Amino acid sequence: MNTVLFNEVKIILDLCGGTGSWSKPYKENGYDVRVIDPQEWLEDDYGTGDVRLFKKPKEQIYGVLAAPPCTHFSGSGARHWEKKGKEPLLDGLSVVDACLRIILMTSPVFWCLENPVGRLKHYIGNCNHTFQPYEYGDAYSKRTCLWGKFNMPEPTDIVEPDMVEFISKKGEKKKMARIFYESFSLPPNERARLRSITSPGFAKAFYEVNK
Repeated sequence: MNTVLFNEVKIILDLCGGTGSWSKPYKENGYDVRVIDPQEWLEDDYGTGDVRLFKKPKEQIYGVLAAPPCTHFSGSGARHWEKKGKEPLLDGLSVVDACLRIILMTSPVFWCLENPVGRLKHYIGNCNHTFQPYEYGDAYSKRTCLWGKFNMPEPTDIVEPDMVEFISKKGEKKKMARIFYESFSLPPNERARLRSITSPGFAKAFYEVNK
């Protein structure tokens, strides 16, 4: 990647970044990471933590990581799509559209947008790649789609997913990643936040090939 224009600290935008798990390796290695998330970063020169209100930055942006909320896109919630109606979908798409607008106006060296397997592909096209956390040393399964202009890291440490068998309320035998099964004891908002975290192993591998 061409880095001639970036003699000073490189700026990474972490859109809808939440805890900053995806951008953490960049922050640890001296990059200027800007997490744009309603719960992490409020009023400033860029507008607000809501990516839909993000203003064009004066600085050159080196990389953009985007993880728009998957609540209304993830295939695991497909049974609720019709009942939810159009409004939640429109709200979700407005955030995705804002992420793509930011990418367009900042022209970063690299960018990547992630979301679980679901219906987002019907609105922005098929993804470039997918990955599983267990391919990068994190013992759980969550097939994730990636769109963008970036280098895809090869699997670094394939492990066996740590799954839990349980009986659902309907009496059906099911399996779920232990990390998600144990999260049911948390409040809904915290549980959703945990499920949205980018796996540390993948985040590190992604950084290594997109410096």
